[in-house]
Amino acid sequence: MRHAQYRSRFTCRIGTIAALCMFGLSSHAQTPSQALSVRRLSDNVYWTQGGVGGNTGFIIDQEGVVVVDAKTTADSAKDVLAEIAKLTSKPVTHVILTHSDGDHVNGLAAFPMGLTIIAQENCKKEMENSVNSGKAALQGHLPTQTVDKTQSLSIGGVRIDLLHWAPAHTSGDLVVYLPQQKIVFTGDIIDWANPGYPVIHLEKNGTSEGWIETVKGILALDADTFVPGHGDLQTKADLQKRLANVEERRAKIKELVAQGKSLDEIKQALGQVDAHAGPGGGHPTFTDTTYTELLKN
Repeated sequence: MRHAQYRSRFTCRIGTIAALCMFGLSSHAQTPSQALSVRRLSDNVYWTQGGVGGNTGFIIDQEGVVVVDAKTTADSAKDVLAEIAKLTSKPVTHVILTHSDGDHVNGLAAFPMGLTIIAQENCKKEMENSVNSGKAALQGHLPTQTVDKTQSLSIGGVRIDLLHWAPAHTSGDLVVYLPQQKIVFTGDIIDWANPGYPVIHLEKNGTSEGWIETVKGILALDADTFVPGHGDLQTKADLQKRLANVEERRAKIKELVAQGKSLDEIKQALGQVDAHAGPGGGHPTFTDTTYTELLKN
């Protein structure tokens, strides 16, 4: 009975968060804009911080430019496109989306029509299922090519591996791996705006179990540089430490759930408050979502 009461209360909150996500809102998207900065990762690979929304990346190939993620707003995306234009006269030909959150896709409205837009197949479904009329501008910018599990592409002479292991942050996460440059764009699988534990979108069928599987997959790649969805560049050691912390906390939550403990009792027993998404909070904590996830199993 006690589990049922907590499940009911938390389901209401998940419903609220789901509505926010369908309207393209997130705590990251609501944070103040910061000056856009562009940093070089290799001869032809760059990443940007600042603006409005998640980190973006872009690859200048022999024929054009491949962009990874598209910011929250059209204005912020235009800033990214302006920075690209300072470096090359080649056109943007492809956009790869790491997941469907508004702070990574809504800026697509500023991109030229007719691009190849690549996403995991569940990401496309999540974008198509949005009922927010304010996203009408994205109707011409929905994914045109989808990936199920893995796909290796050669775009303008650059090899790009697209990888999906399991539902993690969302059901449609896509990791972008450049094996020749040993660079990985993780999307919000790794989100260093949250120094504690990952944000799992249950309303988009994300899972903590899938997050662990995905990070193990990322760590198995031959890579040195990891560009997170938010925050600064990460090393393999950074990811290993985060994975160990998450595995330990999930195991403790699982043990306490098996003992019949309530959510409040689990939080008290763990004696540590999870970090919420972004400085203003707005998403359920890792303990909240893992508790609910485990009750379903």
